[in-house]
Amino acid sequence: MKELFLNTPAMLFLTIGSYLVGLYCKTKSGFSLLHPFIICIPIIIVTLLITGISCKEYMECNKIITFLLGPCVVSLGLSLYDNLDVIKKNALAILSSVIAGSIVGVGSVYLLCKWMDLDELFAQSLVSKSVTTPIAMDLTESLGGNISLTAVSVVLCGFIGAVIGPVLWKVFRFRHPVARGLAMGCASHGLGTARTIEMGAVEGAISGLSIALMGIATALIIPLYSYLTT
Repeated sequence: MKELFLNTPAMLFLTIGSYLVGLYCKTKSGFSLLHPFIICIPIIIVTLLITGISCKEYMECNKIITFLLGPCVVSLGLSLYDNLDVIKKNALAILSSVIAGSIVGVGSVYLLCKWMDLDELFAQSLVSKSVTTPIAMDLTESLGGNISLTAVSVVLCGFIGAVIGPVLWKVFRFRHPVARGLAMGCASHGLGTARTIEMGAVEGAISGLSIALMGIATALIIPLYSYLTT
């Protein structure tokens, strides 16, 4: 069975098809917690287990999708250019919010791990949960943490933000598009930004900008926390 399915067309069909199934389920149900992400991952995992295909082999067959992530990220630059006036007008608010978000994001992990008396490994692995996966994994590696744990925490953080974020906008009456974009970009990176783009052009642009700034700020703040806590 492995020989039958281990090819690029089959694995691409699995990836795209499972996402479309998840999207269909969410659209039909209207249930916000039923994110396509929740549907497609179990489908892919079960299929790989049945066919005996390893995760490495699966990723190798999906290199085209991994490659397209680069152009997708670059395309956010067009959105930033279209909203350059808004960014300039709110530059101070954006920078201060990102710095505050980074401090809270990193500090809360260290404090919670200390309060719950968790091993230092957990703090090193979870501290970069609020930045995009490639940056988070590099930061964790430099700290000596568990990269797999980091990847899971980043994905969960993005998922929770994408689902709960719009609800919190309504609860706390976040009406300004810049505030909405900052909240999602600083807290839930890629998945949150994808959700934010659906809400509006300004929200999406600010959220995309926040991902980059959050990565830079967190990379600078984590060593400081590590120094202060050792």
